Amino acid sequence: MKSSTKLFAISALAGALAACGGSGGGSSSGQTGSLSVSLTDAPATDLSSVHIAFNTIRLKHADGEWLEYSLEETGTVDLLTLQGGVTEPLITDEEVPAGEYKEIRLIVDTDNSWVTKKSQGDARYTLGVPSGEQSGLKLKGNFVVAADASTDFTIDFDVRKSIVDPQGNAQGDFMLKPVLRLVNNLEVGKITGEVNYAEINQSAEANCSANYEGSVYVYEGADVEPIDLNVNRDGNNPLMVIPVSDEDADSRHEWTAAFLTEGTYTVSYSCQLDDNEKDEGLIFYGKQNVEVKAGETTEATMISQ
Repeated sequence: MKSSTKLFAISALAGALAACGGSGGGSSSGQTGSLSVSLTDAPATDLSSVHIAFNTIRLKHADGEWLEYSLEETGTVDLLTLQGGVTEPLITDEEVPAGEYKEIRLIVDTDNSWVTKKSQGDARYTLGVPSGEQSGLKLKGNFVVAADASTDFTIDFDVRKSIVDPQGNAQGDFMLKPVLRLVNNLEVGKITGEVNYAEINQSAEANCSANYEGSVYVYEGADVEPIDLNVNRDGNNPLMVIPVSDEDADSRHEWTAAFLTEGTYTVSYSCQLDDNEKDEGLIFYGKQNVEVKAGETTEATMISQ
């Protein structure tokens, strides 16, 4: 397997879509910087598409003023096409007041947002987004736009953790409880690897789920004991759950964990389906520690029986 260099913002930009218009105040110094914000997704396994219609992006400057930019040209985005480092630009090289920002909000058109399931073909299911059209999807935390420089950020929209089945009375067939991360593209790297699925699937103890080739689980920190994903659990959840793929049909399944900040991560693999709202005792293989450095791709050890 080959090694290379790369990150969580996008393996390659999907295109340069500029934001339309803007409003809001400037910084107290009058200095400005160039800001780009892109969107990516940590993969989901049970849905075939997740279409979100974005209207507006709002940025809150530390001085309390909001900036607002139209996302009409971005329109509806299928988040499941934004995996393995691929991103969708929201605003590109937009001149904004330099300085510290406290919050980003993404305003959503819920009437034009929907999901499809692998088992149901093209049938659309409604997606409820609480306050999506009013206050929007909120991402709080400090980030800085440098004066007289270009600053690129990526929003990691983790679909697998964000989409839940409400099981009853709700705003939609599925509900969006967004799990978002904001990263500076200069501060992230990625991990790539391979899984020998055929060998693992042939082992008696693997008990792989039918029509499912498994996922790699990524945890923050070293020597983390692998555990399934349960969005209702406090703490101890994987940072990412990444389905493997075999595009070359050579029984070696590949995976990429992108937009990871520098540090040590634990990775492991399971070929058993994981309900994101329940505790499950999955069987894991290939647990290992992987070091991530900014701007680089780290190759994990092959996972096999």
